[in-house]
Amino acid sequence: MRERAHLERMHVRLLAVATGFGVLFGAVALRLSFATIFSPMAPEQRQIAPQVPEIPKIDPKGSLASALNLPQVHRAMIVDRNGQALAVSLPVAQVYANPRELMDPEDVAKKLKSVLPQLDEAETVKRLSSQKQFAYLARNITLQQELAINNFGIPGIYFEAGERRHYPLGIVASQILGGVDIDDHGIAGVERYFDKRLNSDKIPLKLSLDVRVQAVVREELAKAKDEFQAIGACAIVMDVRTGELVAMVSLPDYDANDFAHASPDARFNRAVTGMYEPGSTFKLQTAAMALQLGVAHPWDRFSSIPIRVGRFTIADMKSDHFTPWLTLTEVMAYSSNPAAAHMALDVGGARQRDWLRNMGFFAPVPVELPEAGRPIVPAQRNWGISTVMTVGFGHGVAEPPLAIVRGTAATVNGGVLVKPTLLDRDDPSDEASTAAEAGTGNGGASLMRVSDEGSDAGQVAGAGVSGDVSGGISDGAGETARVVTPEGTQVLSPETSALLRRILRLDVTLGTGKTAESPGYFVGGKTGTAEKIGPHGGYLKHVNIAAFTSIFPMNNPRYAVYVMLDSPKATPATHGWTTAAWNAAPTVSKIITRIGPMLQIFPDTEHAAQIDASLAIPLRPAVPRGYRPLGPGNDPGDPHRLVEEEKQQKKRAAEAAREGGRAAVMPASAELPLRKPDAVRRG
Repeated sequence: MRERAHLERMHVRLLAVATGFGVLFGAVALRLSFATIFSPMAPEQRQIAPQVPEIPKIDPKGSLASALNLPQVHRAMIVDRNGQALAVSLPVAQVYANPRELMDPEDVAKKLKSVLPQLDEAETVKRLSSQKQFAYLARNITLQQELAINNFGIPGIYFEAGERRHYPLGIVASQILGGVDIDDHGIAGVERYFDKRLNSDKIPLKLSLDVRVQAVVREELAKAKDEFQAIGACAIVMDVRTGELVAMVSLPDYDANDFAHASPDARFNRAVTGMYEPGSTFKLQTAAMALQLGVAHPWDRFSSIPIRVGRFTIADMKSDHFTPWLTLTEVMAYSSNPAAAHMALDVGGARQRDWLRNMGFFAPVPVELPEAGRPIVPAQRNWGISTVMTVGFGHGVAEPPLAIVRGTAATVNGGVLVKPTLLDRDDPSDEASTAAEAGTGNGGASLMRVSDEGSDAGQVAGAGVSGDVSGGISDGAGETARVVTPEGTQVLSPETSALLRRILRLDVTLGTGKTAESPGYFVGGKTGTAEKIGPHGGYLKHVNIAAFTSIFPMNNPRYAVYVMLDSPKATPATHGWTTAAWNAAPTVSKIITRIGPMLQIFPDTEHAAQIDASLAIPLRPAVPRGYRPLGPGNDPGDPHRLVEEEKQQKKRAAEAAREGGRAAVMPASAELPLRKPDAVRRG
């Protein structure tokens, strides 16, 4: 009986305990139901951070920059001057495994293959079957793929957060942007130059490029390259006041997203890395230095008769449309080689070298691209009379196109040598951070000064022509745009610059650059055609570099536009010619016509006659009273006389050396003694 009672008590106790456990487990089950089904709780960040990156909250009304400011992305965006994304870093993941933790490598590989179609299943099984503790399976997978793999719940599969550089516009500005390596470090272009800045500051790097202008320039350049079957081409649009590069195109190009597979020719940036003889575009520098140094005036005349030096002859391709003696303005309009050579001889070798050095032609162009190349110029010891002459009309030196654009800008913007830049100068956020980038400084690329006053009138002293050539630029509302004062080194006087504007405009209205005209934009510029040098030295006949360097509008210069075609072919429309007037110049016209409105510059046809009158300069300016012009009977740059003097100097030097004398002898490469300009000109 007692045992029965004891068993009943034990039964009651067990029932109570079971009931207690049932209630407890029921409460837990109810709690779990609420936590996982009815009202699930969000996991803590520390629980999922190693596996799943944070999903950002994007404001639909926010900017693109804020939308892509992902916390797991470290490299800053690159945008154009209008905020258009050029380069962005997208969050990706690397998937790897610990093979020792896997139960069935074949099953794992099959599941991974269902999410990653490019995965080599056999190779993956081999990796997962090894005894290693680490094996990479795939790089740069998307977040969707990461989540899909994570949902398999496979033990031993892990993820590592990363990022992948993407270029939304593909081929647009690909050589400028460059690329990054597998570790997201810049290896070319802007990506390399600003690598430290892009990885340390998440604020977007704002470039001076305008992708709208860039696209138009590329389209027109590609058409010209195809039409004339050129092997390469480049084009540049630069603000002559600030040095900002609005567009820079080099063809052939490539998709920036496929940098690793682009050919060397496509990666080659012809605008800054390519070295080309500038041809007659360099006559602008010859005229500029002659005018600035007071060696020549617009009315001075120079011989266009072929010059024979040794076994070489300097001559023009056609001379049936001009006289044997040309004024300086005619030399530029008709682009005479012998006349330009005479002008360079009047300046002299030493001053010519100094001028070109001061204009930046002896050093790489200071632009934010590591690919900027060094010009090819003769050594000083080889800078003799023949070099002075050939350099005077753009042969014997090789320069990158951007150097030509920079030099052209200085001749028309009031005489200031600005620093070309790929940074937007309206955005000061990068001024301090980029000043020391890649060991560089501002180099004169500080913010420009802006005023509401009009431009200087630009009176040309003693030139027989005067008047205000600044005019105004219509913004579509009848208002005059604010004037930006260029900052940089003053290399020309404003008066000389104003005169050169007229001369460049003359080249388009009456000279070799007529095909560059764009109605209402008052284009000015200079053609340039140079024979290419062959692989074994020597010039290749009928294989040219055709270029046109231009400015618009010439009544108030704003933008330089340059086009170069490498080895263009003749077409029926060009009548067998491959010179710049037939291919590069008309391409410039098409570009200016299309990009002008994009740059808020609209054609002014209503005041065309008035503006052209203010820019006019005679082909043969009158000689002011009291001046004896250079010309027949007064030619200090006569090469035959100078060559003879050089021979006599060498002969005297040799005799002095034989006699052991220590007489001071001028070396052949130095500037030959010339009469002072005043003594030459005044009667």
